[in-house]
Amino acid sequence: MSALSVTNVTDVGHGEVFGAASELQLDGKVQDPDGPMVTDRSRAGPSPLPHLAGCSGLQNGTPLGDPSAPVPGCPLSVDSSDIKVDMTGDTLPSNSEAQPVKRKKGPAPKMLGNEVCSVCGDKASGFHYNVLSCEGCKGFFRRSVIKSAQYACKSSGSCEMDMYMRRKCQECRLRKCREAGMLEQCVLSEEQIRLKKMKKQHEDDSARTSSVPPDPVPGVEPPPLAPEQLQMIEKLVAMQKQCNKRSFIDRPKVTPWPQSQDPLNREVRQQRFAHFTELAIMSVQEIVDFAKQLPGFLELTREDQIALLKTSTIEIMLLETSRRYNPAIESITFLKDFSYNKEDFAKAGLQLEFINPIFEFSKGMNDLNLDEAEYALLIAINIFSADRPNVQDHDLVERLQQPYVDALNSYIRIKRPNDHLMFPRMLMKLVSLRTLSSVHSEQVFALRLQDKKLPPLLSEIWDVHESGTGGDPRAARAAVMGGRGAVPSGQRLAEGRFLCAAKTLLRPWMQREGLPWV
Repeated sequence: MSALSVTNVTDVGHGEVFGAASELQLDGKVQDPDGPMVTDRSRAGPSPLPHLAGCSGLQNGTPLGDPSAPVPGCPLSVDSSDIKVDMTGDTLPSNSEAQPVKRKKGPAPKMLGNEVCSVCGDKASGFHYNVLSCEGCKGFFRRSVIKSAQYACKSSGSCEMDMYMRRKCQECRLRKCREAGMLEQCVLSEEQIRLKKMKKQHEDDSARTSSVPPDPVPGVEPPPLAPEQLQMIEKLVAMQKQCNKRSFIDRPKVTPWPQSQDPLNREVRQQRFAHFTELAIMSVQEIVDFAKQLPGFLELTREDQIALLKTSTIEIMLLETSRRYNPAIESITFLKDFSYNKEDFAKAGLQLEFINPIFEFSKGMNDLNLDEAEYALLIAINIFSADRPNVQDHDLVERLQQPYVDALNSYIRIKRPNDHLMFPRMLMKLVSLRTLSSVHSEQVFALRLQDKKLPPLLSEIWDVHESGTGGDPRAARAAVMGGRGAVPSGQRLAEGRFLCAAKTLLRPWMQREGLPWV
């Protein structure tokens, strides 16, 4: 048998698949209420009323007009659990009624737990709007101020306020709140409350995020493609389009698909088989033509060129098949005019054990939604696989493959910045192709048993006579009957070698993503 010649294969184009082959603080100054400003707290003098939570002055640095800032002279509500009244403090000065008392900044005094509301006599919950009061009076005063409510007393404003009357006379209750010392300017408006909540939420969010290390990927622009990478990708896509165009020229030469539905008609079956094999031949010729134009391919020896092509052809055919899969009708279209479903593949003599994996792989690839550049780079990476059988210069093949791997990784990071796993998913699809290649070997054996003779080019490139059976039909039959376990050991070794190669390709990506290297 003549050896496969890379240079003598007619340049028909780069296209379709085939029959037998388908496949992410203040400054320390304190204003003393009864004296000048001092800079040392120890010299500020005793507080007039340390046992009450008075109002603090406007703090330095508080912007005027800030609705979310505390109103001057008004403390915020203090919970009873944080307050304790100290009855040993200084007595109230005689002018305390005419002038609000300010206290120095510091923790609020603790409550004993038996304090009563200054308005109604109910149990106090804390200091609200400058007065020791209960939750009910706090809420009533707030609502009255916000709504600018006007109440009328039925007893001429002389009601004695207690827990019972507080519900009966709102005017007297509001008057008692003011007499007790509640200050309207301490009540925040709805807008001030909203802004205050927003500010607190923002502070809480900032506190949470500051304790978590930032994601290094989101929000960071990936580096652009290097000029040589962009040029490479543009060239690959142009090469594919050129090869596809050539395929259309030879389209009329393909044996027509028979219209007869007679399953027993031998001639019709042969015609369908011929139709698929001719599509396969066109695809092989396209792949050879594409490979010869790949930068670096012709640097290899003729033997290594042939070794790479003989084992990558069926896998590239499967990649080309997957990009032509139509999930809506579950069919594969070749040359725009030829569409086939599973039944059509079966009519051409292919086994379901081979047909189903083809469609499953095609559907999986379709789900990735790859573009022309990604397909072209995957094909180039597949061709330059140094783990192929009979390849002599492994180092050179690996060096030729690496630029395509780097270009694909960079391209994906730009196109899909939020999908950090797309790159490894693509490379693992090449591992799946190795398994499909094994299934294809079984299919070739089965075709021989059906007396379906492959054309010389397909027989040569698929090593029909060197598949481990020595050309013996009985051995071929035994291999087919033995199922997938009968796949030649050389093929299984090739799959294992490629898994190691795939890990090598993924190692730079895993290191960049901070993933453990196993």
